[in-house]
Amino acid sequence: MAASGYTDLDRPPLSERALSRALVQPGALWTRLEVRPETGSTNADVAGAARDGAPEGLVIVAEQQVTGRGRRDRQWVSPARAGLYQSVLLRPGAADPERGWPAVEPKALSWLPLLAGVALAEAVSRVAGVQAALKWPNDLLVGDRKCAGILAEMAGDAVVVGIGLNVSTRADELPATTGVPATSLGLAGAETLDRDPLLRALLRGLERWYLGWREAGGDAEMCGLLGAYQRGCATIGRQVRVLLPGGGELLGEAVTVDRDGRLVIRSVDGAEHRVSAGDVLHVR
Repeated sequence: MAASGYTDLDRPPLSERALSRALVQPGALWTRLEVRPETGSTNADVAGAARDGAPEGLVIVAEQQVTGRGRRDRQWVSPARAGLYQSVLLRPGAADPERGWPAVEPKALSWLPLLAGVALAEAVSRVAGVQAALKWPNDLLVGDRKCAGILAEMAGDAVVVGIGLNVSTRADELPATTGVPATSLGLAGAETLDRDPLLRALLRGLERWYLGWREAGGDAEMCGLLGAYQRGCATIGRQVRVLLPGGGELLGEAVTVDRDGRLVIRSVDGAEHRVSAGDVLHVR
């Protein structure tokens, strides 16, 4: 019997060729897809390609990340082939005359991590059979545990959107956290841990939502994204504590997410506050 090219038979590698043939098509959003055995950070790789002039639609997937980054530069290391770790290159600030797309206004770019969250939740539910919810602004929850994180960053005039999803990660491989405890699709009883159909569903969903959002000129309400996010957001209706970027904090009920992607908080005095960035803790 021939020796396996990888050591964990429960975690087969992704096929760059098969994924490219399925997803990189004439007229599609995705223009190039690379699967790398290991990298420091897919976001850093795609940001470098963006600065070098790579066109919209580049996808870089890593079988393992050794210096992955989350919000506020939190670092983590992913076990090899235990999850999906990918970043995509988008250029919504540039008009696309061939598609008839206007440039998206800068204030609408905050919708991109939320858009990615909607696509991710749909893919996890449809392919893995796991009910997932979104924690504003960038986490995917299964139960009350974090199963995925999303990080969107500017790279010149481009936007890099990175997604890290725990698929077959075992309990002893999960990172220690000071906030929401982590989980994986496997620990949540997923129907399948096959990363190939999960990645295909994620990228197809991301493409579908992004094309609709661009067609609507970045109007999240017009393209249906606002409603989809509100329906899938577990933060809405919860008592929350928001740690603000400036060092302060805000306590109250998360009432809704508005058309600009901001979280609307009603504090105990009845005043409404609109938050565009911050770390959210679900109090109850």
